[in-house]
Amino acid sequence: MLPGVIIIETRLFRDNRGFFTESYKQSDFLSAGISDAFVQDNFSYSIRGVLRGLHFQNPPRAQAKLVSVAMGEIFDVAVDIRQGSSHYGKWFGVHLSGENGRLLYIPAGFAHGFCVLSNEACVSYKVNAEYDPALDRGIIWNDPDLGVAWPIQTPLLSPKDAALPNLRDSDNEFAFSGRSAG
Repeated sequence: MLPGVIIIETRLFRDNRGFFTESYKQSDFLSAGISDAFVQDNFSYSIRGVLRGLHFQNPPRAQAKLVSVAMGEIFDVAVDIRQGSSHYGKWFGVHLSGENGRLLYIPAGFAHGFCVLSNEACVSYKVNAEYDPALDRGIIWNDPDLGVAWPIQTPLLSPKDAALPNLRDSDNEFAFSGRSAG
């Protein structure tokens, strides 16, 4: 686990119809140390083998993300890109699915990506800053300096994601402030 990255285990109430969960409850998130005010919700539908990422948005509109999966299963990854951090270039990955109900909180200063392990996946994430194409950046999924252990070998990538640079060559404006992320 990386400091500031938080897995949230939701309570799933199951019966013969399916399940119900509170996917966001401000008081629960505040008690977990997440005080971000989320301002935009994003949703993606992807098929098996799709890899989206590794994405980040530079300051002053850096984004913290709260990721969940409504249907299917993904391998979700956060990479610490805060220059000067003792965890710089380190990654953390976790399986998120509609079945396990987990959410992953990724603070600003971390790149984010995921790959789809099921036939289909519906991924939703809240962000605390609106998307700004002028500040949109990324890192190539298979950067050898990161060594992310993706569970797929030949992902389906967008042309944009296939052309992303390595972390060392990225336009990354994050610096470690000495405080824990989050």
